[in-house]
Amino acid sequence: MRALPMSERAFVAERIDETALTAIAKKLAGAVGEGGVIHLVGPLGAGKTTFARALLTTLGVGSRVKSPTYSLIESYTAGLLGVQHLDLYRIADAEEVEWLGLRDFAEPQLWLIEWPERAQGAIPTADMVVSLSHAGMVRDARLDALTPRGSAWLESLASAG
Repeated sequence: MRALPMSERAFVAERIDETALTAIAKKLAGAVGEGGVIHLVGPLGAGKTTFARALLTTLGVGSRVKSPTYSLIESYTAGLLGVQHLDLYRIADAEEVEWLGLRDFAEPQLWLIEWPERAQGAIPTADMVVSLSHAGMVRDARLDALTPRGSAWLESLASAG
């Protein structure tokens, strides 16, 4: 794995395998315990669900972590934190998200949203964007902080090694 120097706003890891990707997600899990919003972007097969599954498992959600590809949303609890994992790949229009009742979830919540570009304006604004790309068995990962909360997450990730 080649990790580039982390700035205050971004962390980049190039040419990583699935094990390294899950290690990044597990380290990030230590920082997101008070909730927030992570958008997961990238093409099919880039590792969005793999990243989410590793983060959720590390948080100790206590149940099998399923892909929300067909259900659109899977809800979990990690201690006092509610966790909502969305996969919006099958959404054709942002208005379709309204029936999921996202506004009804009480705080604190951690939102992991795959394919957020399909529902801009209808989903929570990101604290961090995790961009993934792949070429065969290796991936590139870029974590961009968009808010002070996201920057704090990056600082925690740097502290975790």
